[in-house]
Amino acid sequence: MTQTPPEAAEVYALGIDTEESSRLRRQADELRPQAVTLLAEIGLRPGHRAIDLGCGPLGILDLLAKATAPGGTVTGVDADPRHVRMAREFAASGGLGNVEVIHADARDTGLPGRSFDLVHARTLLVTIPDPAEVVAEMVRLTRPGGWVASQEPDCDIALCYPRSPAWDRLRDLFLVSFARSGADPLIGRRVAELYRAAGLTDIEVTAYAGVYPAGHSRRSLMPDLVRGLRPAIVELGLATEQELIDLDHQVRQHLADPDTISLGHLLFIVRGRKLAAGTD
Repeated sequence: MTQTPPEAAEVYALGIDTEESSRLRRQADELRPQAVTLLAEIGLRPGHRAIDLGCGPLGILDLLAKATAPGGTVTGVDADPRHVRMAREFAASGGLGNVEVIHADARDTGLPGRSFDLVHARTLLVTIPDPAEVVAEMVRLTRPGGWVASQEPDCDIALCYPRSPAWDRLRDLFLVSFARSGADPLIGRRVAELYRAAGLTDIEVTAYAGVYPAGHSRRSLMPDLVRGLRPAIVELGLATEQELIDLDHQVRQHLADPDTISLGHLLFIVRGRKLAAGTD
């Protein structure tokens, strides 16, 4: 008997709650410079059609809307109905008249193939157990000659200096609990390989190492992520609720020291082109 694939929201490694929605809102601002550079390098311009898969409450919808106007259109896709609602409200309040947000699974959107000049996803492949499924859908949606682009983390390269045993423990807990559903926290290095396997060409890879000063919202990314994973960590028996509370306090106190250097992960930014004569 063929098993029905799990719903997209069910396989999202970070869970669905208000704290995760808030984190994604912050992420839109935190990673804005990298997205601006990526769109400029791709050459997205007025009249083009673009889609942001797994856009969450904001994604890069506003940047895509600005780059494709006038004459172009932008589609946002998310599997969480709350994020769809938030993204629609964001587009409406920002006067983004060329943006449409739909509720769909990034693995199978149901949208017509060969429809977009740019298919983009940020920190989406890292959260699901079979990222190749999403990459295949990204390629299918791209018109011949168009671009596929991803921004994905690689959490293997991370550090905190001076060393903090609490930070080390928190990071270990994150890696184990995050991967509980089959998601790969080291996906960043694999994106180009997935692109090649899906038939994309002209693949270019860059990596960004964000070292943020004390007080910057992205500096606390590791403890923020672990907060969202607390139920899973406790359920797996990896740590108690009290230990997690204590670790969270110790790590945030360490990161509040301006002399502490912290690198949570590398961000791999990858783009590839669909062959003009390619098939879906």
